[in-house]
Amino acid sequence: MQPRSSKKKNPRRRLHNVLRDGVQRALVGSAVAAALVLLAAAPSSADTSAKTRVTVIGDSIMASFDYVPSATRELGKGIDLRSDNAVCRRLVAASCPYGRSTPATALDVVRSSGRSLGRVVVINVGYNDWSAVYDVDRVLRALHAAGVRQVIWVTLREASPYASLYARSNARIRTADRKWRNLVVADWNAHSRDRPWFRSDGLHLTAAGAMGLARLLRPLVLAGATSA
Repeated sequence: MQPRSSKKKNPRRRLHNVLRDGVQRALVGSAVAAALVLLAAAPSSADTSAKTRVTVIGDSIMASFDYVPSATRELGKGIDLRSDNAVCRRLVAASCPYGRSTPATALDVVRSSGRSLGRVVVINVGYNDWSAVYDVDRVLRALHAAGVRQVIWVTLREASPYASLYARSNARIRTADRKWRNLVVADWNAHSRDRPWFRSDGLHLTAAGAMGLARLLRPLVLAGATSA
């Protein structure tokens, strides 16, 4: 057992050690405080992670969302939602004029947008078309070339004097669904049957109708955003 040293410590050295230890603790405390400030200011990983881009291409039916913000919010929660809706839009054939302009076709929008469309695209176009030129495959090929991973195609509501025409276009959508693995059909025709969601023409949406369509699309969009 070693005896304790009887040597007394120098008071100046003790003061120096106390001051040194205090400075070190202060520096450590400052560093910790600074780190906490940076952590608080930095966005969380959920904030910095890029949201999946989802582009909706529609005609005047989908344009109802432009006047029903709650439907747009319902559909767009948690994703980077972009919309390109236009009255009188057609799928591939030249669109009908509206006002002083003629809107781009859905095919034109796909080709001009390219990769900026994102990984998921919703198509809700066809009420101004005739079935003979409703070329679903042509649009799907363009979407594939643009790098789109998931396409959600909305069936047309078979109502109004053009119900039989819309039924033939819907048949084209379902035929494409059997051929294209990345195509998902959102059956608006079935989902909206007997619902009081429409204006006098039986096609254009009320606010309740826009919300009904948003709720039909929402799980399909989320599934596409997750898997695409």
